[in-house]
Amino acid sequence: MSSGTLATAPAEPGSPGTPGPADALRVVPRRRPGQWTAAVAVLALLGLALTSVVRNKAFQWDVVADYFTSDSVLRGLWLTLWLTAVVMALGFALGTLLAVLRLSGNPVLRAVSRGYVWLFRSIPILVQLLLWFNIGALYPHILGVRTVDLLGPVTVAVVGLTLHEAAYAAEVVRGGILSVDRGQTEAAQALGLSQWRRLRRIVLPQAMRSIVPPAGNMLIGTLKGTSIVSVIAVQDLLYSAQLVYHQTYQVIPLLMVATLWYTVVTSVLSIGQHYVEKHYARGTERTR
Repeated sequence: MSSGTLATAPAEPGSPGTPGPADALRVVPRRRPGQWTAAVAVLALLGLALTSVVRNKAFQWDVVADYFTSDSVLRGLWLTLWLTAVVMALGFALGTLLAVLRLSGNPVLRAVSRGYVWLFRSIPILVQLLLWFNIGALYPHILGVRTVDLLGPVTVAVVGLTLHEAAYAAEVVRGGILSVDRGQTEAAQALGLSQWRRLRRIVLPQAMRSIVPPAGNMLIGTLKGTSIVSVIAVQDLLYSAQLVYHQTYQVIPLLMVATLWYTVVTSVLSIGQHYVEKHYARGTERTR
């Protein structure tokens, strides 16, 4: 051994001055007083805001409670829910067709689908509804029937909202289809499956994982967007509330009734969206 070098034996575990296994594995979390201070401040502000809303007599919560389950409001709520369901079903059916056309090998079909999406995403939904509502000025008769008799306010609302939603649904479905690995389609093609069966049995089930989240957002957006049909005198939830406060002049309480119902329905739809997403994400979630 060279001079100046001292050989030392390894320290025995548990000997004085040597950390044991318990000390080596002990982890002390870092103190974050700033986060706790911010959390307390936010909770205090939320509490103050909630207290001001509950105690503010201008909201007239007793009037809100009286009209919350009134017949006129419930009829408007039912029409809003019905309109949302019909528009989403028809919109996604048409949107899926447009997405398939956009991905086809036919350049004419691709151009038609692209043009449809461009056109209906370019025009505001309010303008579309007003154009459809006044379509009788352009075509007084359709199939030998007066246009005003054929297209009532509810029908105009369904047509206008469906055509609008289909443009966005087409992009959602197209994005979901493109997210599927191309190898899946090639494997199905090698098995001799037809193009329709490949789309229905292989592509769409896997694409749903990418389609469901934006589709859920579209559903909630459509629910709230139906309030715009009040401009063409469709008695949805908002229009029903407006009819009441035009007679009673209790504007704020009736608007709160509509707000609470929209919040309740949106919350239920959000919970349903969570479980649908969880269903289609089976087999892809990481296990902790």
